Amino acid sequence: MKDVVLQSMEFILSAANDYALYNSSTTDELLQEIHAHTVENHAEPHMISGPLQGNFLAMMSRMIKPKRILEIGSFTGYSALCLAKGLAENGILHTIEKREADAETAQNYFNRSAYKDQIEMHVGDAASLLPSIHEDWDLVFIDADKTGYLTYYLALIDGMKAGSFFIVDNVLFHGEVLKENITGKSAKAIAAFNAYIRQDERVEKVMLTVRDGLTILCKK
Repeated sequence: MKDVVLQSMEFILSAANDYALYNSSTTDELLQEIHAHTVENHAEPHMISGPLQGNFLAMMSRMIKPKRILEIGSFTGYSALCLAKGLAENGILHTIEKREADAETAQNYFNRSAYKDQIEMHVGDAASLLPSIHEDWDLVFIDADKTGYLTYYLALIDGMKAGSFFIVDNVLFHGEVLKENITGKSAKAIAAFNAYIRQDERVEKVMLTVRDGLTILCKK
């Protein structure tokens, strides 16, 4: 019975997502190109943020007006360019991508954007790179390997100032975290991350059902 309920929820959320997309702003031409190229050519196109989530990230960034943004998981560059839309004057966005091919693709799009001088690409393992990137983060977006989420969060949270934000993607992990028996290392890692955040008193938190689930955290 629970599986039937989950299937019904998936149908409703899909229809709601389409309706929300229809009633949201259209994305710019470069973002449309990135999305189309990724869907047509990448082996894992589902990993791109896409227009609805991209608009959400851009809007959040515009509200926060961050001077320093950290993105963990560049993929093909879509989400970084959305987040960059809210950067304060002279602001910088650092983005980390483990896969060299995706990092090269993203960098090529960055070079064509209005934010080419405000985005710094780092290629490699995020856990290894984070200690060498010394910035006072206003906004952190986590959308990389799911088994690393808690590691990245713990590496950053104590150094974040009050009023700074995290946005964490895929916290519903295709609905897998809603099941009684969670299987798969990524789903288990997301469930463990969600459980940790739920009891962490250092942050205010809200989980949203946008796309595959987004959690917004604000450091107290």
